[in-house]
Order: sequence, then C-alpha cells, then structure tokens
Amino acid sequence: MERVFQLPYGAGAQTLTLGDGFDVEVLRSLADLEPDERERDEDRIVLDAMANPAASHTAYGTQTAADGAPLAADGCVSTVNGTQTAADGAPVIGGGPRLCELARGKRSAVVICSDHTRPVPSRRILPHMLRELRAGSPGIEITLLVATGLHRATSRDELAAKFGPEIFGRERIVIHDCADSSAMRRLGRLPSGAELAINRIAADTELLVAEGFIEPHFFAGFSGGRKSVLPGICAYETVLGNHCAQFIADPAARTGTLTGNPIHRDMLAAQRLAKLAYIVNVIIDGEKRVLRAFAGDPEAAHAAGCAALRALCSVKPSQSADIVITTNGGAPLDQNIYQAVKGMTAAEAVAAPGAVIVVAAACGDGTGGDSFYRMLRGCGDPARLLDEIGRVPMERTEPDQWQVQILARVLSKHKVILVCEPGARTFAREMKLLTAADADEAFSQANALWWAARTTAPTARPRVTVIPNGVSVIVGPPADTVPSQTSDFPN
Repeated sequence: MERVFQLPYGAGAQTLTLGDGFDVEVLRSLADLEPDERERDEDRIVLDAMANPAASHTAYGTQTAADGAPLAADGCVSTVNGTQTAADGAPVIGGGPRLCELARGKRSAVVICSDHTRPVPSRRILPHMLRELRAGSPGIEITLLVATGLHRATSRDELAAKFGPEIFGRERIVIHDCADSSAMRRLGRLPSGAELAINRIAADTELLVAEGFIEPHFFAGFSGGRKSVLPGICAYETVLGNHCAQFIADPAARTGTLTGNPIHRDMLAAQRLAKLAYIVNVIIDGEKRVLRAFAGDPEAAHAAGCAALRALCSVKPSQSADIVITTNGGAPLDQNIYQAVKGMTAAEAVAAPGAVIVVAAACGDGTGGDSFYRMLRGCGDPARLLDEIGRVPMERTEPDQWQVQILARVLSKHKVILVCEPGARTFAREMKLLTAADADEAFSQANALWWAARTTAPTARPRVTVIPNGVSVIVGPPADTVPSQTSDFPN
C-alpha cells in the first residue's frame, strides 16, 4: 500500500507519495501530533504562565552548572523553587515576581521581540506583557526592540503582520542593526574571550525583558531564552565570535544539547551581562499555535521550557536511513536556503553514510545571505571548504561562515536535493545542491542516486526515513549506531 505525506512547504504543503515495498520510518514531534484542540485558549496559556512566573535558580540555592547547562539537562525532571517539572512537559513552577512587580517604579522598559524569520505568536504574547508593564508603572516608556541578529531588517508589512495593527500603530518599535557601531554599548567579555556589545537601547533601559519561542536549534541546542540577547540584539563582531568555526565544530554544538555547548555558554553569559530580567517563551504546535508557555526568570523559565520540549520532540530512530526526506517546517522558517540548513541537520542525524537527503523548503526569499551564497558557489569541493573553515580563528570569522560550515559538513557526506521555488533553483545548484520541482520528483532522484551508487546488487530497497518537520525534532542516535558521549539525548 502506498503512503502519502503532506509536508509543510511555504504557506502550503508538498505531497509525497511513497509506493509499496519501501521500508519507511516516520519521525515526528509530539507537539506536531497534539490533538487539534480548536477550543484551546492560547491567551489563557500565556496568562497562566505569567501569573506563575519561574523564580531564579540561584535565588533558592539551586546553582546553574558552571558550563551553563540548565536544570533538567537530561529532559526528565527539573526543580525550580522546590517544585518539579514532570516529564510530560507540564511544569509546576512559580515563586518569582510578576512582570508588573518588576515594572514597579521603573521609568523605561525594553521588550526584545523576534523578527520575521521566527514563527513567534507575538499577538498572543505582547499584549499581555505590555498590559502588565503598564499596570506596574503607568507612565513607563516602552520600546519594542526587534531582534534581527545578523538578518536583514524586518519590513513594515512584516512588522504589521507580526504584531497586529494596534501594537504596530501605537507602540515605539526599533529594529536592531548589528552593523551600526554607534548604536552599541560594550558590557564586558564572554567566557570565550569575545567582547560583548549589545544595542544601546537595551543596555540603557531600566528593565529588559523578552518574548520568544523555544524550538530545537541546530547548534545552540534550543532557541529561546538567552538567544534574544545573543545573537538577537548584539553587535556584528559579537555574533561572529559566538558563531566561530571552533564552536560550530564542537560535538556539543548540536540540536538539543546544552551541556558543554560553548555557544550556549557564551549566550547565557551575555544574557546575564545584559541583565535580562524576565521572559515569556512559548512552545508551538504544528499549526504554530501556542501549546505551552513559560514565564519569569530567564534561566529558570527557559530551563523548564527546554525540559518540556525535549519530552515532546525527542525521537529515537530504529535504524539509519539511505534516503531521508524532511522540511524546514514551512513559512516563515523555509523562506531561504540559509534557513533550510536547519532541516538538513535533522536529516543528517539519521542518515547512513552516503545517504541522500531531500529537503522541501520554498526559499521564496532566495539564498538568505550573500556571503553564504558566494562561499559555496566559489568552492570546488565542500569537504575541502569545511577543512579550510575549520582553521579560521575566532577573530577572523566571516559573515555566514557558520552556516556554510554546517552545510559543507552535510554536503561532504551526502547528496542533498532541495525542493524549492523556481527562483531559488539556480542559486541552489550553484551552491552544490541538487534541485527538484516537487517532493515526488526529488524522491525519484534520490532513489536513482542510491541505486547508481551500489557497487553490488542490493538485496532490498533503500531504507527511507520521513521527518515531516525537521526543525521540530531532536533526533537521537539510530539504534544501529553508537551514540555520542556529548549528547543530552535521554537514554
């Protein structure tokens, strides 16, 4: 019997049909499998979290590990203020000050907001944060600082769509520009030795808070929390240092791993130096609706969120795959080739040596970075490029180098077929990717490549793994491989 999959792609979906006879394994996050609860009150989920904010770990004698690993690094149980976070991801936390209490007596506040590349449901978060800030200090001056990191500036239309007409028309909104050195303030040095410089607006405010969402991240372990500061509102040079070749190559700089992760360590230090006081972070489902929310102390709330997400999205493949089909989760995460690398790393984690990877990502915005495009276009061999980047010292890190390094790592081991819009296909081929117009065409290509690479007649068809949403899963080591000692993946 054939199997049909609907793969997220842009604002719609790609249909993949696999014929009878293929050995197929499907890896999905439980967040994507949550029942479609149309009655789910997303605002109530956020409000409940804000009414029970997490207290600081250190405020109650529970120390954060020296390497920056939060509580519940094993994904099972975390303790915050003497209460537990259950493995089902329903943390019972509290004891911290509410946002209105933090705002009391403050004259200014900055809310760090996500940019156009992230599916953060800001309309469900910001109104409640703004209301609490003004309840605590009616005359407080609030600035929404859009954390673009090194991304392009968010357009007015994108801001309006993200925040809604009321917030867009009423609030003061500033878009971070990492290249504007006059807009930065230096705060000190990070554990790596890199200098921390952040947006002056955030450095000078009396109260710094952030909204965001938590998802698996392919080199920071998880998104959310401290990433609002680094890379979100940091200077160009600070981000380059954090994303240096040495850190990206570290075995701990992988999806779902925080323990020993040097990128996470610097991010956590940046959050502390910036004096981020409070966050509201959410977990979203496959339809990008709020599933769970975490608020309060940035470290404690983020740790609880990571523990809950790990329980939802850790998947353990039964075997390595010869062909892996995945996506970058649809819009807005699949808007360019740069972002699509994230989904490729999920496929990489389950791919057998020499496997073919298929990634469906619309890439309507093209490459996503000129340096990213040029470095791959100009390379003769991805493996050689990977070796060259690996020798680049921190202080000479180039823009987009980290994404090139990761893509070169994948391409040095696997053929990658990108299903994308026509306007991106020429760029993709110049960047050493194969292309296809749709998922079925890509699978046919992958199947042909697998058969062509056989030196002896195979006794079975290729093993196939389908990961419908590559950015929503933490892929553990396949059962037929030896697990990494640096992984936080639960045994």
